[in-house]
Amino acid sequence: MKVNPYLAIILAATIGGSSGVFIKLIDLPATTITFFRMAVPVVILLGYLQYKGVKLFRGNYRLMMLASVLNATRMFLFFVGYLYTTIGNAVIILFTWPIFGTLFSAIFLKEKVSGRTIFLIALAFTGIVIMYVDKEISFGNEDFIGMAAMLFSAIFFAITAVIFKQELLTYSRTETIFYQNLVGALAFLPFALFYAPSPSAIQIGAASLYGFLIGILAFMLFFYALRRLKMSHYALFTYWEVIAALFFSVLFFGEQITWNMVTGGSLILATGILVRKRRER
Repeated sequence: MKVNPYLAIILAATIGGSSGVFIKLIDLPATTITFFRMAVPVVILLGYLQYKGVKLFRGNYRLMMLASVLNATRMFLFFVGYLYTTIGNAVIILFTWPIFGTLFSAIFLKEKVSGRTIFLIALAFTGIVIMYVDKEISFGNEDFIGMAAMLFSAIFFAITAVIFKQELLTYSRTETIFYQNLVGALAFLPFALFYAPSPSAIQIGAASLYGFLIGILAFMLFFYALRRLKMSHYALFTYWEVIAALFFSVLFFGEQITWNMVTGGSLILATGILVRKRRER
């Protein structure tokens, strides 16, 4: 079934924006949730690939394993960033990844990036900054560690996105998601085994659902769009995840929407509309 790639990435970003709700309601350590987030896709997709008779570790699997290591590292740095600095600081730094993604795609994938696209990326990032302009930004030791960790997380995310875009020509989305999560599932396994007290049945069920929605469904949609869009355009539409996260924060936790959130969100949405109109000409 053919799906509009722009619709696919918006749906994926909306699902991704729900991560905060899961993390707060499940009430488990970040490392334990990360294990479920990465292990559930590996277990399900391993069974599926075996059923289909797909040969594992074929093609350029060494590069895919490298991307898996980078992705596991990214996840670790992602949580360090949120633990050591404010959410405002972390999110602003995290969403520098499309800028790095566009840069790396131009270098490694030889994609042409027009001045207009660069302007739109800057416009979208300006929207992110405006949305968090009322957050206090300090540069104490812990803030520096957290912001530095999130910056490297963004860089690793951009690198893995470029690698997966290149290898999607060889591997199916299912194989790509399997490789993406494999190393992380093994690396975070000890945290799940030795966490005390043990997660309740409800927590395990909710964390497993989270792993399926984010680790499989969202990334199936993300990779579907990534295979069909230029890296720069794909990166722009991932900003929708911020809008979705704000919506869920209001819906589930009653957080207030401020003027800067509306202004910044409008810039992000306008960016998506402008890039779409350009492609339709």
